[in-house]
Amino acid sequence: MEPMRLLTVRHITAYRYKQAVSFGEHRMMLRPRDSYDQKLIEARLQITPEPAALRWVHDVFGNCVAIARFSGRATELRFDSTIRLDHSPSNELEFQIEDYAKTFPFSYGSEESPDLLRSIERQYLDSARDVDRWARQFLRRQGPTDTRELLAAMTRAVNERFTYVSRQEMGTQDPIETLKLGSGSCRDFAVLMIEAVRSLGLAARFVSGYLYVPEHGHGGRVGGGATHAWLEVYIPGAGWIEYDPTNGVVCNRDLIRVAVVRDARQAVPLSGTWTGFPSDFLGMDVTVSVTSEQTSEEPTNPGTSDIQRSVRVS
Repeated sequence: MEPMRLLTVRHITAYRYKQAVSFGEHRMMLRPRDSYDQKLIEARLQITPEPAALRWVHDVFGNCVAIARFSGRATELRFDSTIRLDHSPSNELEFQIEDYAKTFPFSYGSEESPDLLRSIERQYLDSARDVDRWARQFLRRQGPTDTRELLAAMTRAVNERFTYVSRQEMGTQDPIETLKLGSGSCRDFAVLMIEAVRSLGLAARFVSGYLYVPEHGHGGRVGGGATHAWLEVYIPGAGWIEYDPTNGVVCNRDLIRVAVVRDARQAVPLSGTWTGFPSDFLGMDVTVSVTSEQTSEEPTNPGTSDIQRSVRVS
């Protein structure tokens, strides 16, 4: 594992309205998961107008969720999150695999299987087996397939064969649609690979967070300036290993985990409601910057986040 690097993430979301409106409950998944490879140093969350109540909970997956309730009305609602953490990139060649799992196919052990079953279940219909066929092209026609190379080849294939498109619309494309279009956002690519991996009987889960894009080096990285999405696959002996098909990256280099879930719809960074006339909503501005304190690189770009909003007409 490489030396730690100090990273700062600032994520600002501001909603603007023509006249003062009232706000319902808002849920935020902005605080990263503390772990051996990313150590949280500081987390600040400023909300304007100040909420009447703010509480923190852990969801069913252990993610940190902040829940805000409001009183009064305002013409703007602003969320300003700043986190600082030590991030330690791991080498994609370093993780070890149990001997029985070094080649595919293999079966999970009896102690792990019960807890992995929900992460193996498919979430999308594939009646024509389009995703199945796409996944099986990475298997050797004769004999077993190297597990490490299977997953790395699938990750690279998405990066090389599909076109990245930043979408402001909520939600994800059906994996079959992503295959047909040959394009998608980072969350679309993550969902496609999750379904492909699950079609092979492997456990996979969706990850939402941020991507650090240095100004120099690591050319070709996409997904910065907004929230980013990738996946984890469970490999016996190695545990949950990260794969970023958008950038063809194996392991956690430049990836900052915030939420880890079974289904992409369970990882929405910011969701909430407001009450007023539909015409009152003027727009939303999102800015995400990820900077390194060691290099003073500051790639700051306006971007889009997976943010859910609903309106109640008064």
